Order: sequence, then structure tokens, then C-alpha cells
Amino acid sequence: MKDQALLRVENLKTYFPVRKGFVKFLLSRKVEYVRAVDDVSFSVGEGDILGVVGESGCGKSTLGRTILRLIEPTEGKIYYEGTDVTSLDRRKMRRLRRKMQMIFQDPHGSLNPRRTVSDILRQSVRIHRLADGKAEEDAMIKNTLEEVGLKPAEEFWGRYPILLSGGQRQRVGIGRILILQPKLVIADEPISMLDVSVRMGVLELLAQLRDKFGISFIYITHDLATARYICERIAIMYLGKIVEIAPTEELLKTPLHPYSQALIAAVPVPDPRVEMKELPIIGYVPLIPSDVYTSCRFYPRCPYAEQKCREQDPPLVEVSPGHYATCVKAK
Repeated sequence: MKDQALLRVENLKTYFPVRKGFVKFLLSRKVEYVRAVDDVSFSVGEGDILGVVGESGCGKSTLGRTILRLIEPTEGKIYYEGTDVTSLDRRKMRRLRRKMQMIFQDPHGSLNPRRTVSDILRQSVRIHRLADGKAEEDAMIKNTLEEVGLKPAEEFWGRYPILLSGGQRQRVGIGRILILQPKLVIADEPISMLDVSVRMGVLELLAQLRDKFGISFIYITHDLATARYICERIAIMYLGKIVEIAPTEELLKTPLHPYSQALIAAVPVPDPRVEMKELPIIGYVPLIPSDVYTSCRFYPRCPYAEQKCREQDPPLVEVSPGHYATCVKAK
């Protein structure tokens, strides 16, 4: 299975230096680091949809951008179809980017307001030299607009992003990467800034693209409900680390890590007869969490913490087939 993976991430780390105060910046060479991504490993197969779930600031978006080398990793390896992405120079990386694309969170800021819908897609075609002549470009653009649900294509052809709704803008963003025929797409909270009424349509579009074109997705979100709808596996992320990863239904029914249990308990149930049971999370997330790197990341907030949790940072281990967790109490 390891060699069949489309994407393999091994011990990936992305650290950002932070200096405390202007005086220390001038007088001290000691630097603190925010470990945005810290020793993360996982794989994604062809046609898989992996969800990465966690609260704001846990490192989800940094993980996605590091995989595409929009942010350079500090350590670790990224393998795409067996190729070591971290060792590629700029020219080779540019050729690979056609196969590895990203849907950004903000559909308003990710599109050039000075370009029409057709020009936005045409730019992708020309950068990667996918067509011979304008007629072939036009045919590709028309077909792609219809694939992402912007029908008839002529109605959207000459529109500027400001004349589109949020859902339509996100579909243009999806079309911009679909026209390149990628094999891996990182969707960074693609529906979080959309109206509730159009979110399901965008999720269904992503699922259709997976089924029709075999595209693999890494779906980044803080919403377990949408992750459950679209993802086959879910990885729970906390303070830069994956603390649990498992098939979706198994993780939601039998979460092993206390943080996963807390996230699931926080999801509202649309039934007033069901009594909500919240897991009592204590403490807070440190701004520069250097004090938790030698212990379990969740130790300062965990209601079940013991002394041994403070003395070691447990690795991600397989507790049952396909179900991994970092908690020392996971059984």
C-alpha cells in the first residue's frame, strides 16, 4: 500500500522563527519557533478524499501549502507518485504544479478582479501551454465552465468576478484548476466563506470531480459535519501534529484521542430531545507553545491527563487496522 499512494508525507516539519520583543531581537540570537507543522506523516491514494480537521491555528492550511511548496518545509519528505517533491528545483517544480493544485478559502480574493471569467481560465491554459491556438483554448474553457456547473458557459464568459455570487466565484476557482487536469487537489476550507444554501452544491461538485476524473483531495476544514459528508478518512490536527487518523465513520463513532472526543461532542445535534454531553476541556492554547513540545500536545487541556502524559510526547501508533492515535490511553 505504501508504494501505491499518490502522495506520501513523511515526518514533515514547518517551523517559523519568532523573537520576543525588539530589545531581545537586537541583543539575543536565541530564537523561539512556532512549530506550525511538526512531524506529520500520512498518505493519500488515488481517488481518495482525506479530511484534515482542527481548530483555527492548528496548522491545517500551513500543511496544505507546504505540501505544494508554497511554503518551504523545514524538514521531512513529500513524495508525489514516488517523486521527492522537496528535492525539485524551480523548473521541475513548475511542471509538477499542473498535477498538484489548490482551491483557496476566499473566493473573493483568489480571483483577479480585472480579468473576466474566460480570461482567468485562459491564463492557466497559456501558462502551461495546453492548447494550440485560441479556438482550442475557447473549447477547453467552455467545456470546463460547464463541468463546474456554470451553464450556459456563454452567460459567464465575459463576466467579471464582482458580478458573480460567492458560490459562482468558487466554481470559477475550481474550474481554474480543473482545466489543468490535476491528480491531487488541496481544498483549503472551500465552503467556509459561502452561504449555507450553496455549500452543499460545492461539496457535491468536488465529489463528482473525484468520481469522474479520479482526482484525489485533501479537504481542510474545521467542520466535522461537512468532513463526514465528503471524506473517507479524517485526520485530526492539534498544535501542528496529527493526533488521530481513521476512516470517517470509525473515528466519529469511536474517537480515541480526547481532543477528537471534544470536537465531536461540540457538534450540535439537530434534535432537541438529544441531550448534549460536552467533554470538559480546560486551560488554553499557548501562543508560542514551547512548553508542550516535550509532553503530549494536549496535556495542558486534557481532563484525563496523568503524570506520564507530561513526561513524553507519544507517537502516532496504529491502535486498530487503519486507526491511528497519539494518546497513551488509546486502546
